[in-house]
Amino acid sequence: MVELITREELQAEIKAGTVTVVDALGGDYYAKQHLPGAVPLVEAEVAERAAEVLPDKSAPIVTYCSNPGCPNSQRVAERLISLGYTNVRKYREGIEDWVNAGLPVESGN
Repeated sequence: MVELITREELQAEIKAGTVTVVDALGGDYYAKQHLPGAVPLVEAEVAERAAEVLPDKSAPIVTYCSNPGCPNSQRVAERLISLGYTNVRKYREGIEDWVNAGLPVESGN
């Protein structure tokens, strides 16, 4: 089971610069909007791109996708853990919750 992180905890870690946020939606969804500083990494690309995008396997990582019903963040987190990443959590509520709370997002690639 992937450990969860709350919006408040994630917001504090982003502000402090102590976490790498992974957008598990990718593509047009990522280009339209993503959490501040998030890097795109979809499940199909984890094996080939994880080492490049996330070089430190012990660094704090948080995955997210659109909302609690979206499986992408769970799948990406599980793939990362299977590759030896040791500090992976999931923001289950996703970008919809973040936006609804009035928090800032970024756009573009």
